[in-house]
Parts: sequence; C-alpha cells; structure tokens
Amino acid sequence: MDELSDPVAIGVVVAPHGVRGTLRVRALGAGKHLRKGTEPVVAGVRRRISAVRQTPKGFLLDLEGIQNRHDAKSLRDRELSLDRDELDAPEAGEFYVADLVGLTAVDDAGEVVGTVEDTFETAAHEVLVVRETRDRQELYLPFTLEHVPEVDLGAGRILIRPPEG
Repeated sequence: MDELSDPVAIGVVVAPHGVRGTLRVRALGAGKHLRKGTEPVVAGVRRRISAVRQTPKGFLLDLEGIQNRHDAKSLRDRELSLDRDELDAPEAGEFYVADLVGLTAVDDAGEVVGTVEDTFETAAHEVLVVRETRDRQELYLPFTLEHVPEVDLGAGRILIRPPEG
C-alpha cells in the first residue's frame, strides 16, 4: 500500500472506457497533472499513466497494471492523488482548491462568517462548504468570482458574498 504524506487529489475515476482498461477521469482542477509519466496513487497503489487523451467529458487514461474493463470498473469513484511536493508550483495568483480548506470566510464588512470545511465539484463549478460560526449551519458557496471575489492564503481568509436566499 502506497501512502502519501500530504496527498492532493488530481482526479476521480468516473467509469471504465472500452474493454482494455482505459479509465474515464474527471480532473480536479485544470488537469495539468494528468499527463503521461505521472505516477498517481489510486486505490492505495502507485500507478504510472501510460497514455492520456483529453475529451469534452474529461480525460481518458491508461494506467499501468489496469488491463481490462473489470480492473477499470473496480476503480470507479476512486481518487488519483499525488503528494503535494510532486505537484507543479502554482503560478502567481493561483492556488490549489484543497488549500482553501481551513481558511476563514469573511463578508464585505470584515465580519467572520465561518470556516471553509470542504470543497466538492459539480458539473457547473467547484463548491465551498463553509461552516457558519454563528449557528454552525453549512453554507454551500459556488466558487466563482461573484461569490468569492478574494482569496488571501497568506492571511488565511477568503472574502465571500453568499447568494441571496
């Protein structure tokens, strides 16, 4: 079993594709780490990506050791992860969505609304789960410029503008 000291998910297996073990993968982020030669850990095993093709619905990946549809099907819903130190450094003004977890969410008045507890991806965009300080309710916030106009990793906070209602 391959263990990562600081794992970051780079994709999720959506389904098998064809009969030769190809995987349909949804990238988490831009997908720049889903490239030939990368060795993500999937289902506890480090496997080299031997081929990758981008499609309108995501990526098609061939992983070493996955040779048929049955093998591929067993990986459905599994994350592909790399250790943080294996990732390319983010460009100026960029960050990994996983780095938002734990940040303090504040409103336009500077009042603390809560803490980012989790993120998940929908077909439309990433969603932040903010645990409100006041009543401990979960607030689901689309991760868009309209609703999260500012991210300050150095200060450990994000500015949020929740949707009405």
